[in-house]
Amino acid sequence: MTKRFVAFGELLLRLDVKDHARFVQAEEFAARWTGAEANVAVSLACFGWEAWVASKAPDHEIGQACIDEIRRHGVRTEHVARGGERLGLLYVEQGASQRPTKVIYDRRGSSFSEASPEDFDWERILDGKDWLHFSGTGPALGAGVRRIIEEGLAAAHRRGLTVSFDPNYRAKLWSVEEAGRALRPLLSSADVFIGSPYDASLLFGIETEAGLAPREMSAQLAAELCRRFGLRAAAMTLRGGDSASANDIAGLLCAGGRTFSSREYRVEIVDRIGTGDAFAAGVIHGLGRGWEPQAVIDFAAAAACLKHSIPGDFNLATEAEVLDLVRGGGGGRVAR
Repeated sequence: MTKRFVAFGELLLRLDVKDHARFVQAEEFAARWTGAEANVAVSLACFGWEAWVASKAPDHEIGQACIDEIRRHGVRTEHVARGGERLGLLYVEQGASQRPTKVIYDRRGSSFSEASPEDFDWERILDGKDWLHFSGTGPALGAGVRRIIEEGLAAAHRRGLTVSFDPNYRAKLWSVEEAGRALRPLLSSADVFIGSPYDASLLFGIETEAGLAPREMSAQLAAELCRRFGLRAAAMTLRGGDSASANDIAGLLCAGGRTFSSREYRVEIVDRIGTGDAFAAGVIHGLGRGWEPQAVIDFAAAAACLKHSIPGDFNLATEAEVLDLVRGGGGGRVAR
C-alpha cells in the first residue's frame, strides 16, 4: 500500500550567486525553489509515496511559480493556503575548498511567517495520511507558527500518525536558548528524531562521555534522545572533512535499543544544501516501509550521498538509484 505523507513548513525562493562567486561579486542570481520540509516531500514522491505540503504562499505569480515547481515533482499542494505579501527568500554563496558556503535569510514578513491557525484545517489535512514531518525552521519564525504546529501535532496524535522532527537549527534565525526552549516540547510530541549530533547536544542539553570518537559519541546521543523523549527512533548524519568541496558522510540510527551505522561515503560536493533533508526522506522511507534498521540507515546515508551531486535543494533520485548505491554501485561509470 502506498504511504501518504504530509510536510509542514515554509516555501522559499533560493537565489544563488553563480559560479562560486562571492556575494559582493554577484551580477546575477540563479533562482530555485526550496523549503526544508518540501525537500523531504519531493524526495519521498520520487520514492513512490503520495506526498503533500502544508504551507502558505502569496497569491501572486511568484507564489504560483513555487507551487508549480513543487507540483512538477509529484507533490500535492491543495493544503497550501494562499495570501500574504511575499515568499521568504534565502541567498546562497556556494563555497569552495576551504571557503564555506554562506546563506543570508530574508524571511521576516513572509506569508508563512504571518500565517494563522485558521489557515490550516488539520483534520482535513491529515485525513487518510500516515506520516507528518516538521522541522525547527518553522518554529524559529515565531509563536504564531509554533501554535499552528502544536495544533497539527495534537491532530496527528488523535489520528495515530507517525510524526518525525528535524531540528534544522539555524543560528541566523534564533538563539540556542530560544530554540531549545521552543523545540523540547515539540520533540516530546514526535516519534522520530532526524538531525545531527550538533543539534542533539546543543539544543537538548545531552552530554556524553569525554574522549569518545565521533561515531560513539553520536550513538550515545541518539540513545539518550530516545530514552529522554520516548522516541521510536533517532537518526543522525555523521559528517567529516576540512573542505567545502569534499566531505566524508555516514549515518547512524538508534532503534529498538540498538545502534546501527552505515558505510562512510567520500563525496565531491556539487550542492550540499538539502542533503540533510535527503537523509531525512531516506529514514522516513525505510521506517515507513517497515525495513530492518540496518537497511533503513544504509538507504538514508546513500540518499544523502547522491543529493550532494545534484544542484538545487531537491534530491531527484529514485528508490532504485539509491538502492543501487547501497548495493555497491556508484562507481561513476556511464549508465547505458
